[in-house]
Amino acid sequence: MNDAAELAEDLRTRILKEPDVILSDPDVMRALIAANERAMGGNIVDLRGVAMERLEDRLNRLEDTHKSVIAAAYENLAGTNQIHRAILAFLEPLDFESFLRCLSHDVADILRVGRAKLVLESHDTTMDPSLAGVSDVLSIAAPGFCEDYVGRGRAARQVTLRSINPGEGTIYGNAQEWVQSEACILLDFGENRLPGMLAFGSDDPQQFSPNQGTDLLSFFGGVFERAMRRWLG
Repeated sequence: MNDAAELAEDLRTRILKEPDVILSDPDVMRALIAANERAMGGNIVDLRGVAMERLEDRLNRLEDTHKSVIAAAYENLAGTNQIHRAILAFLEPLDFESFLRCLSHDVADILRVGRAKLVLESHDTTMDPSLAGVSDVLSIAAPGFCEDYVGRGRAARQVTLRSINPGEGTIYGNAQEWVQSEACILLDFGENRLPGMLAFGSDDPQQFSPNQGTDLLSFFGGVFERAMRRWLG
């Protein structure tokens, strides 16, 4: 009994000296509230306990929201770094063929897509024989093709993200059978030049979808247009 009394007195002294330790411990506070409710009996409603439970639920929701915001911020930062790395990669080559090979390999790997495709509109759709080795990434199409492909009868946006059925991505050649989502970026090469399109195809139907943001890909497309103008010039 003496030991129990001494322990109780010691605990009481510590609580009076440092009450914040109790208040900052959710488990201890929960146990104290439960003990208080039992002492009051089942016919009495402790409004303080109810209010505290509601505040605790609200705090938990706020913490979940905070974690979601932090996760989204990290994801956005990772996406920004990914786009920057891809841009630096395609700015490096010193000739057009190396530029296209970089797009097909390095840029596609950085962006984690299965296939990259550059479509250039031209009145002459014959491929230059010197570029036959990069035909897997470069295609020549008739005027109006890019906007028709992206818009499908509607007004086309600069960046379009969507899921597609196997076989619908006709620009990807043999890869069209496994491409299930794509990002299409319409390209404006300046006055008196026909437009083009940069497309990324993925075998993951969820990689590109209309509810995703397009700001980073719009920026990517703007830099790509300016890089292309030096080759077209």
